[in-house]
Amino acid sequence: MKKIIGLIIVAIFAILGIYYAFVYFATYSEGVRSGELIKFSSKGYIAKTWEGEISQGISGAQIFSFSVLDKDKEVIEKLQEYQGQYVKLHYIERYSTFFWLGDSKYFVTEVKKEKSPHLRN
Repeated sequence: MKKIIGLIIVAIFAILGIYYAFVYFATYSEGVRSGELIKFSSKGYIAKTWEGEISQGISGAQIFSFSVLDKDKEVIEKLQEYQGQYVKLHYIERYSTFFWLGDSKYFVTEVKKEKSPHLRN
């Protein structure tokens, strides 16, 4: 009986480990989006996560919400610096996420400052 319970516990932990590895490492898609960075903040009660939004239209009709992992310090610093400016975001989309990683399943991996197509000099 103890052997069966032990095997069940090991199987449960193995399944949870595989699920965590899949959610953390498997990517559904990769892409690039551009827009005006309208929000970037650290939020949460139990686990603080970095969350942001870019507006992809003139009237702000299309908002792209994203998260940034804590390990991406350079991306966090650039996003704080580029607040209110036009940026290009490189991101990965995951199948799902955990609350301590971020609210969104879109995770920004790189950010670049761009010239706004709406302003002509």
